[in-house]
Amino acid sequence: MTKAILPDGNELELPDGASGLDAARAIGPRLADATAAVEVDGELRDLRLPLPEGAHLKILRVGDADALPVLRHSTAHLMAEAVQRLWPGTKVAIGPAIDDGFYYDFEFAEPPGESDLARIEDEMRAILKSGPHPYERVVSTREAAVERFAGEGETYKVAIAEGLPEGEQVTFYEQDGFVDLCRGPHLQSTKPIKAFKLTSLAGAYWRGDSANAMLTRIYGTAFFDQADLDAHLERIEEARRRDHRRLGRELDLFHLSETSPGSPFWHPRGMVLFNELGRLWRELNASRGYEEVKTPILFGTELWKRSGHWDNYRDKMFLTEQVEGRQFGLKPMNCPGHVEIYNHRRHSYRDLPLRLAEQGLVHRNEDSGSMHGLLRVRHITQDDAHIFCRWDQVEEEVVGCLDLASVIYDTFGLDVRAELSTRPEKRLGSEEEWDRMEAALGAALTTAGWDYAENAGDGAFYAPKIDLHMTDSIGRSWQVGTIQLDGWMPQRLDATYTTSEDQLERPFMIHRALFGSFERFIGILIEHFAGAFPLWLAPVQVSVLPLSTELRDYGDEVVAALRAAGLRAELDAREEKVGRKIHDAEVAKVPVMLVLGGREAEARTVAVRRRGGVDLGVSPLDAVVASLAAEAQSRALAAPDATA
Repeated sequence: MTKAILPDGNELELPDGASGLDAARAIGPRLADATAAVEVDGELRDLRLPLPEGAHLKILRVGDADALPVLRHSTAHLMAEAVQRLWPGTKVAIGPAIDDGFYYDFEFAEPPGESDLARIEDEMRAILKSGPHPYERVVSTREAAVERFAGEGETYKVAIAEGLPEGEQVTFYEQDGFVDLCRGPHLQSTKPIKAFKLTSLAGAYWRGDSANAMLTRIYGTAFFDQADLDAHLERIEEARRRDHRRLGRELDLFHLSETSPGSPFWHPRGMVLFNELGRLWRELNASRGYEEVKTPILFGTELWKRSGHWDNYRDKMFLTEQVEGRQFGLKPMNCPGHVEIYNHRRHSYRDLPLRLAEQGLVHRNEDSGSMHGLLRVRHITQDDAHIFCRWDQVEEEVVGCLDLASVIYDTFGLDVRAELSTRPEKRLGSEEEWDRMEAALGAALTTAGWDYAENAGDGAFYAPKIDLHMTDSIGRSWQVGTIQLDGWMPQRLDATYTTSEDQLERPFMIHRALFGSFERFIGILIEHFAGAFPLWLAPVQVSVLPLSTELRDYGDEVVAALRAAGLRAELDAREEKVGRKIHDAEVAKVPVMLVLGGREAEARTVAVRRRGGVDLGVSPLDAVVASLAAEAQSRALAAPDATA
């Protein structure tokens, strides 16, 4: 007999070789009919596989969120069947479940267009209507798989099978005559597939290599419930509406060009965002004892070899030809440059902690296929800081970094969570050093009052780190900041300080970037606010709208008063009706509009209108200017409940 341990701790006795489905049947026939997959020792597995002795078993029902990957993988196979019915002779490559959906890669004789997605969906529904069709798992050998798929002309499946170890057992899954080489897991049948949508087409190189054939990738998603699918599609549409690349163009913030791939060209209005972040960065750093520095972007490669970046990061570096017998590289990191500054003079234990901060320009040779607007670029402005400290200061300094992170994210209304990313497989340093550093970061998180999850194996090659993730206004998660503890680089670059006993010791370094990079953070903010920035951050804070050209002089006076108070104001003196001017200011997402008529000019008042159509009536100009200036100075996220 085989024993399985259920989530409630009870043991279930089963015959040897029993599967997860057998376990569900042993609990009850109705559960067996509703089973989508099983988790065995925390791993999602096909319900048809035999259970190991003593396995911790969780039955996943149709409808469980944890079973969505199985539903989506099964729906992907259904889509591939529909494609081959509509386009006979189409070759199938791979089709996995992914976050929020699935895709399949195909080689078409004549690739379909976006309009064909509806045809494929209709064919999928026709197949479902003729069912339900069971998903059958067939065990075979590599040799049999190669022979079978070669006979069918499925060259990509042959390539996959040939890449498997000789003699390894392989599995096929078949439904309604469609067969693919697949590990699974899959549903029992097509019956639970009801709510699905094919979302887009894209090109994809076979195995991600541009030297290989370009295939057509069809993306889709599936849910157990139509309401969940509808909500997901609504979120996708909202994400498209907020896309920072579209808004960046419409709001005239930045553009990207093949003249310098992955390097944003910031327009005047975009530079307002960039500079406002920089001003906040400087104020907060200065208030917490950081000293600002600036380091070169080009270094001799011998520095990167000494720091360890050469062995671990050279593929991401832009390198020069030999210059006077030396090779140089654009820096991908700021940390070696900050150690260079630290090493420029001797330090005593009394000098520590030393906090150095830089808006450091770095370059990373990101693959062209992975670049995405401002969110992944090659030209990166990091809000970087490095703290050199004694071991007894580490926890307090990390707590200080976490407190600063809270202030920054609260300023933008961001909901942030923490992960402790521990030692990766490829790393520098001893196990004892990693034990100590990981424990210190965990203690600092606890002291600072942060809940956190462990992200095993995702630390930097030289240090464990705290990764900070934010959730935006439509529920998407983004990684923003990171805090790393490093005892290795000071050793590699020979950084020391003199102890109270007049001995030389190595300082510890805390690497800290809380915005992450200004480019990525601005991209996230554009989407978080949907381009409708709070007053303090908006590129144009106030639009002054005279009712006629005769009021131009008073309009100039209002703009001058606003600018004198430090506000970014523009005059719309076009010969247009005021309704059109208001519409255009709304489209430009200007937070405040001041409408000027003849009576306002005589009384030195303004009619105040907030973005979104909120009319606040007429108020004295001086009071409105003072109120708006105070709001901008406070970096408020929303307008106060006041006239202005």
